[in-house]
Amino acid sequence: MPASRSTSRNTRPPGPPARRRALWPLLGVGLIAALAVLVTAIPASVLGRFLPPGVHAADFSGTIWHGSTTALTVNGRNAGGLEWQLQPQALLQLTLELRAHWALGHFLADGVVDADGRRFSLRDVRGGGPIDDLSELGVPAGWHGVAEVAIDTLSGDPARLIAVAGDLKVSNLSSAQVAAGANLGGYLLRFAPGAVDASGAISGQLSDTGGPLEVSGTITLSPAQHSGMVSGTILERADAPPDLRRDLDNFARLRGRDRQGRIPVDLEFTF
Repeated sequence: MPASRSTSRNTRPPGPPARRRALWPLLGVGLIAALAVLVTAIPASVLGRFLPPGVHAADFSGTIWHGSTTALTVNGRNAGGLEWQLQPQALLQLTLELRAHWALGHFLADGVVDADGRRFSLRDVRGGGPIDDLSELGVPAGWHGVAEVAIDTLSGDPARLIAVAGDLKVSNLSSAQVAAGANLGGYLLRFAPGAVDASGAISGQLSDTGGPLEVSGTITLSPAQHSGMVSGTILERADAPPDLRRDLDNFARLRGRDRQGRIPVDLEFTF
């Protein structure tokens, strides 16, 4: 008797038609288009309801897609104006992503702002200008110079700052109260990854970038207490002006000098 042949077949149902699979990209494009139409119809003032504590804005114009405010305040202090362009693809993930341009006097900065209701972040922040224009935000009156901002990332939640990494530079620093207004040179404050500890305190490495003073130290900021500490050493260079040498000699009488002639510094300040 001849052997019977197996007639079993694969009974798995066929996959979805190619036409159905091709619809998904079209649906995604349609959803993005619908969101784009929606956000172009919502006034910019709506974003004022989602600002973190202590931050307020008024005089809105435009829409949440592309808008601006010329009356931004932080803890009651003038913080200039802000213009933004919404990135609609972020809305698909229920987050906000804004490309922003900030101005306070002649101090300008650009960057990207992300927020999801629980946390916020700034990234790729670049800008600068005269530090005189930042007096409303805590820069002591009478100090002059030009600052440069290069913050790669800064993130936090409504209660505290969580992380920061990047550089702050200042050049041609001077004050009428120090060395009769002589140029004090340039300085760099660098925030490396891990600069923010569990309590929210921020630590950065301070160094000079040239000028009459050799500076090395650390700046620690405590936002909760609105206070800070500068710890390190300073040493006048050979080309330091006489007024600066005199001021440092007077300071050294109080603090002394180490074996290399450096003066230890531990100064507290508020902001």
